Amino acid sequence: MAEQSVRAWRLVLDHIEGDLLEGRLNPGDRLPSERDLAVDLGVGRSSVREAFRVLEVMGLIRTATGSGPQAGAIVIATPTGGMSQLLRLQVAAHGFPLADVVQTRLVLEDAVVHALTTSADRDTAEAHRMLEAMDAPDLSPAEFLALDAQFHLALAEASDNSVIAAMMAGLRSSIESYVQAGAVAIPDWSAMADRLRKEHRALVARVDAGDELAARALLRAHITGYYTAAGLTRRQPSDPPIPTPDPTEN
Repeated sequence: MAEQSVRAWRLVLDHIEGDLLEGRLNPGDRLPSERDLAVDLGVGRSSVREAFRVLEVMGLIRTATGSGPQAGAIVIATPTGGMSQLLRLQVAAHGFPLADVVQTRLVLEDAVVHALTTSADRDTAEAHRMLEAMDAPDLSPAEFLALDAQFHLALAEASDNSVIAAMMAGLRSSIESYVQAGAVAIPDWSAMADRLRKEHRALVARVDAGDELAARALLRAHITGYYTAAGLTRRQPSDPPIPTPDPTEN
């Protein structure tokens, strides 16, 4: 019976997925009622409710009781929150190998730099706000690194690529946990914080100038440099040299 119930709610999910893929359902549309779906698919209403709960947790629909235009289950236009939540749950449940996190960061943030430097209307205001926040005196390593993670997320969100932004948001807890763990191995945190501030400002300056090649090199050196300095990864021969940030960009 339990196995049949699982198959039933998955049948509902598959049906709704098909409607989305075929364009019969679009963002903003209301799903058929529980009763109608149950009759059409030959399943119990409890199975439909279970499928709706799964879709709501995934951020694909929102549900509201009552009557009127906002009642029922409605497809959400930008379900990035669901993707972020699923990634966070995966991190919490299993964790990701550090090498995979670093490689994924490099791929995602490289795409962010490309999107920003090739955009005519890029907006890095939030990233600049994070730079100013990281200049505050007496920040603990944990506080500084939390702002650091928010800085990188702000750049991702500014790229206007909702998938990349959602993935970065979902990986944020994993990224933070690793960089926080590495901070205790750094003998002179004050010097490291100064270095990271300069690297951040140099990176944003190149992004704002639309200099993609320089920004990508700075980003890769910034990410791999910290993990190496913290003893989390070993420097590879293929890693780019760590550039000295231009003091005029500080």
